[in-house]
Amino acid sequence: MSPYDPGIRLYVDDALAAGAAVTLDADQAHYLRHVMRVKPGETVLLFNGRDGEWRGEIADLGKKGGAATVGEQIRPFTASPDLWLLFAPIKRARIDFTAQKASELGVSGLWPVMTDHTNVSRVNVDRLRANAIEAAEQCARLDVPEVFAPAPLRDVLGNWQADRQIMLCDESRTGVSLADTLAAQDATAPWAVLVGPEGGFSPAELDLLHGRPQVISVGLGERLLRADTAAVAALACWQALLGDWR
Repeated sequence: MSPYDPGIRLYVDDALAAGAAVTLDADQAHYLRHVMRVKPGETVLLFNGRDGEWRGEIADLGKKGGAATVGEQIRPFTASPDLWLLFAPIKRARIDFTAQKASELGVSGLWPVMTDHTNVSRVNVDRLRANAIEAAEQCARLDVPEVFAPAPLRDVLGNWQADRQIMLCDESRTGVSLADTLAAQDATAPWAVLVGPEGGFSPAELDLLHGRPQVISVGLGERLLRADTAAVAALACWQALLGDWR
């Protein structure tokens, strides 16, 4: 945990610069008025994923929205690591958890991928993004993960960029040291962590993945982890060994 206390933070779409006016939507105005009991004249922190973090003074809060005036910059913009999480969609509460924790752990992209054993047929991308934004507001990061449209795993791999490495969480690799494997990798390269569904990847999918030069297969220990637990554990390991926890 950081000693930095962010207080109330809001993600906004508007550009941030001293003296600029920022529009707050109805949900943000409701949150400030009825949950946090904020009144006009009080301050919050604002960020938009590109201009850093700024102090904002609340000018108006109404039922249909609100407004704030931007004051001084608190922190310049710094981007999170170039790390995506690719994951097979799971049931609603647990997919919300995955989006929230991945955002807290600093991913720059969230990509639901449909696998042979995926049990969820539809993904609410707007809800995923809302969970990622809320987590970003609470954890003091200065950007928000991009949420990609769901796609079949085979299509994703078919259009994969050549320089992005994939850390594959592979249940068949329990004897492979994750720490030793990742320690030998390039920390400056773009990366993705790939976590399968509760039923695991199919043999055909594993053959496809193991045949790609970008894929680094690792195990997550001797215990069988739930898909959302595996995502959090894998991201934490990546951050500790290759990311901004080093």
